[in-house]
Amino acid sequence: MEAERRIREHVAALYGPERTEGICTDLEKRMSRMPPPPAAHRYRFGPADAVLITYGHSLQGAGEAPLRTLKVFADRYLAGLFNTIHILPFFPYTSDDGFSVVDYAQVDPELGTWADVAALGENFRLMFDFVLNHVSAQSDWVRHYLAGHAEFADLAIAVSPRCDLSAVARPRVTPLLTAFPYVDGTTRWLWTTFGPDQVDLNWANPAVMLRMVDVMLDYVRRGAVVLRLDAVAYLWKTVGTDCIHRPETHRVVKLLRAILDRVAPHVVILTETNVPHVENLSYLGDGRDEAQVVYNFTLPPLLLHTLLEADATVLSRWAAGLETPSPETTFLNFTASHDGIGLRPLEGILPLAAVDRLVDHALANGGRVSMRTGTDGQRQPYELNITYIDALRSADPSDPWHLARFMASQSIQYALPGVPATYIHSLLGSRNWQAGVEDSGQPRRINRQPLNADRVRRALADPTSFRHAVFNAYLRMVRIRCQQPAFSPSATMAILDLGPSVFAVRRQCASQSLWALTNVSSHRCQVQLTEAGGELVDLMDGSRVAATEIRLAPYQYRWLTEPTEGMFQEGKDRG
Repeated sequence: MEAERRIREHVAALYGPERTEGICTDLEKRMSRMPPPPAAHRYRFGPADAVLITYGHSLQGAGEAPLRTLKVFADRYLAGLFNTIHILPFFPYTSDDGFSVVDYAQVDPELGTWADVAALGENFRLMFDFVLNHVSAQSDWVRHYLAGHAEFADLAIAVSPRCDLSAVARPRVTPLLTAFPYVDGTTRWLWTTFGPDQVDLNWANPAVMLRMVDVMLDYVRRGAVVLRLDAVAYLWKTVGTDCIHRPETHRVVKLLRAILDRVAPHVVILTETNVPHVENLSYLGDGRDEAQVVYNFTLPPLLLHTLLEADATVLSRWAAGLETPSPETTFLNFTASHDGIGLRPLEGILPLAAVDRLVDHALANGGRVSMRTGTDGQRQPYELNITYIDALRSADPSDPWHLARFMASQSIQYALPGVPATYIHSLLGSRNWQAGVEDSGQPRRINRQPLNADRVRRALADPTSFRHAVFNAYLRMVRIRCQQPAFSPSATMAILDLGPSVFAVRRQCASQSLWALTNVSSHRCQVQLTEAGGELVDLMDGSRVAATEIRLAPYQYRWLTEPTEGMFQEGKDRG
C-alpha cells in the first residue's frame, strides 16, 4: 500500500536503512492495534466547519468538573454553530499553562476524566494538542532519563555548554541549555527551547519517536480528529544550524501523516509554526503528504494593523496571494488564541516602524510584550499579550465603535478561505486579565482568565452587558456563514480593489457568488460592485441593495449575494 511505502521511506531517511526494518516492524505492531476508522475517507472541510479554542478550565461551575461545565455550555449555546472544539492541553502539567506535560496518557484530575472528554465529543469534533517537542522536566520520563534507566537513554538532548549554539533560532529569551544532575554525579546540559521546565525530546532516537507515536495513536483512539502539532518547527536539532524547519522535522511530520493515512485517514494534522508566512506554508508539503492545515499566523497582527491604520491596502495585497498547494489543504484562520499576537509573521510584510506602532498601541491599551532572542543576540518583540478585543480599542475611553471594529475584524477572518477558529475569550467579549499577569508574572495570562460559568450565563442573558453584545453579534455571524456554500475553503477567492477603506473579497463556488465587504475605517463610505450588476441581498439583514450603490457605515461589514428563494432560515439569538 502507498501509506506503507511512505512510512518505510521516511523511516529510512530519518534513521538509516540498516534500522528501517526493525523500526517499521515496531510501527506495524502499533498500527495493527488500532480499531477500524469511523470513516475510511479523508475529511473534507466545508462552510459549516468552525473551531472553538478553549482551555478545559475556561468555564468553571461550582462543584463540577470544568470539562463537564464546558460540555453543558457548548451543548446549550454552540451546537450547530461551532462543530469542532479545541481543548488546549488538558493533561497533568507543571508550567506554561499546560504545555509542560507530565503524563500524556492522563487527564488533569482538576479538569475531569477521559469520560468527560468523550462526552464533549458526542456533539463536537475534538482537537487535541500533541505536545511533541518537549516534556515536563518533572515528568517520569525525564526522571528515568536522569536516573540512567536504559529504556530512557537518549530521551533528551545533552550538549556541552561550550558548544557554539549561536545560530539557533530562539522563540524565548531563556537559556537554551539547562543544567540537570545525572545519576553518575555529573551535570547534563539539556536542550530546553522554551524554558528550564520543558525538556526537548530527542527525535533522532527512534525509541523516542515510537513513544510519541504511541501517544498520538492513543489520542486518536480517544476521539481526536484534529491533532495540533505544538511547536513542531523546533523539533529536530542539528548543532551548527538554526535548528528550525530542519528537513528532518518535515520528514517527521510526513511520517506521522503516513501513519495516520494508514490507520486513521479521517484525522487531520494541524501544524503550529508561529513564523513568517512562507516558512509556515512549507508544512503543507506537496499538498498531500504533510499537514492538511496550517495556522494563518499573519492574519491576527495584519488585521490589527489594518484596523488601527484604517487602511486595507497591505492586507488586500497579502490576501491576494493566499493559496495552498492542493484542495486537500487549507488555513486555520484566527485572530486570537491562548498565546499572544505573534509579530514574526509580519516579517517582510510590514516595515519595522509599523510593527513598533502595534507594540506601542498594545502597551497603551494595557497589554504586555513578550520578547525573544534574535540570532544577533538582541532582544526583539515576539508577541503582543493582550485580548484581541482590547487590542482593537481606541484611545477614546468611550470609543463608540469598539464593538463594530472588533466584529469587522472577525468578519474578515470568517470571509477568507480556510477554517475559522475563535478563542473563547473573543466569543465572550473578555477584557485584559491584569490580575492574572500580576499574580503569576506571566504576560500570556492576560487572555487566559478562568470564568465563572454562572456569571457568564447571566451576562449573556443581560441585553445591557458587553458580553451579550459581543456574543450575539458573533453567533449571528457564524450562523449565517455556515449556510453559505461560497464560504467553503475550496471555493475560489478574488480580492477586489474598492479603495483603501474597504477590504473586499469575492468568494465563489458552483452554486453561489458572494461578496464580503468590510469598512475598516471610522468614516462612512460608498462603493460599487460593477462586476455583480443588478440587485444583491445583504445576508446580514436581508435588505436589498443596488450593486452600484453600496453604503457602508463605520466598520460595517456586508455579505452580499444574488437573491434566491429560501435564503433566510436563521434561528433566534442564544443569549
